[in-house]
Amino acid sequence: MPLLEDIPRPENGFYVLITGANSGLGLGIGCRLIDEFLQTRPQSQSLVLIITTRSKRKGDDTVAQLRRHLQQTCRKLEGNMPGIRMLLERRVYFRQEILDLTSIISLQTLGKRMRETTPKLDVVICNAGIGGWEGLHWGKAVWTVLTDWKNAVTWPTFKKSGVGWVTKPQIPPQMPTDGNGERKIKEPPLGEVFCANFFGHYLLGHYLASLLAKHDDGEQTRGRLVWVSSLEGYTHSLDLEDIQSLESRHPYESSKRLTDVMGITSTLPSTAPTVSAYLRAPLPPLPSPSPFTATTTPPRIYVAHPGICGTSIMPLFILLDYCMFATFYIARWLGSQWHPVTAYKGACAMVWLALVKQSTLDTMEAREGVGKWGSATDWWGQERVERTEIEGWGWGGTVEGVEKGGKSRRRKGRSPYARDLTKEDREVFEETGRNCWREMERLREEWEKRLDDAGMGIPLE
Repeated sequence: MPLLEDIPRPENGFYVLITGANSGLGLGIGCRLIDEFLQTRPQSQSLVLIITTRSKRKGDDTVAQLRRHLQQTCRKLEGNMPGIRMLLERRVYFRQEILDLTSIISLQTLGKRMRETTPKLDVVICNAGIGGWEGLHWGKAVWTVLTDWKNAVTWPTFKKSGVGWVTKPQIPPQMPTDGNGERKIKEPPLGEVFCANFFGHYLLGHYLASLLAKHDDGEQTRGRLVWVSSLEGYTHSLDLEDIQSLESRHPYESSKRLTDVMGITSTLPSTAPTVSAYLRAPLPPLPSPSPFTATTTPPRIYVAHPGICGTSIMPLFILLDYCMFATFYIARWLGSQWHPVTAYKGACAMVWLALVKQSTLDTMEAREGVGKWGSATDWWGQERVERTEIEGWGWGGTVEGVEKGGKSRRRKGRSPYARDLTKEDREVFEETGRNCWREMERLREEWEKRLDDAGMGIPLE
């Protein structure tokens, strides 16, 4: 971890934290954010890029890669404006922190450190995660790809998931026991995929909410908590009776469905009391000296996804890795808009959400409803941001068939299994959202109390 005096705190800084930035999509988000920030933000503004990894070695490697990318970008821009390279490089600061999303103590430790050393946060991009897969059903994979190529590699049904994966104990085994040799504080299992993909980020968002809230009305913006989802957030994968997917055969898909449901319903009046409690963390003191004020505006939660990219989330032998990329490119050429293929192109939606003007976002949501933003490309690979249909919510919560007197138009990139949104579907979606928010807050409070009782909880104040 950097020493306090080495932590960058420029006066006109734009602070972005990215989890899991050491490879794949996270690294792509970091690189793209540097490029678009330098080309769209005023020269007076600096980017403070905070990356989290699971070890200092990975953090050092990531910062080195990002710094090389920054230098390459500045050399390219200098071709159009000689002498600007040094000015551009000085506008980007790097900071690394260690974080294990499957450890609540690690999450609390980072939350406390950020609150003590960081004047504010503008964006937190919750990217890190695991697939939880053990392999592929090869027969089904070959058959579905050959008979329905584009859909088979967009909404795959042939991945083999592990069942019953749990995190390491949150409370060390050597904690005090009673007279019978049993631990005084009983610890229930915590689903590993659930924690790595959603619950860890959920806790992190709560611990950093007060930093995201440090924006006054004059700034005309709000702190943004960007939850990274997937195209695979299927309704059937989420079981509220097994919300941690301890017995599920679809833990990854379940975690992404949970991301979609809770992210979208976070703006609804029916969830407002619970969401308000989640985002209302005690305001930390400002580092001294600091040019910032303590005026606050509640942050917003947004949902995005990268489309289909080739990353190491599904570990494959090198030959199969090349085959994976080939099938993705062919799917794009067959007409799929959801195959950016590379992590840099897949980062399009997340970076857009980080940098777009608040007024633009607010106007789009007022016109089309709250939605899920995805990275898409055309046949040639030119990337863009597209709204993405969510089962039970549609593209923006609008019941098109009822309001327009007929079937909704068939949009490009729609799942072959999708059906038009009905009023009943939306009501079920909202009710599911309410129940999920209540359950997540219950779990958060239970785990925090459990750790406090064990004398291990990290106080934020």
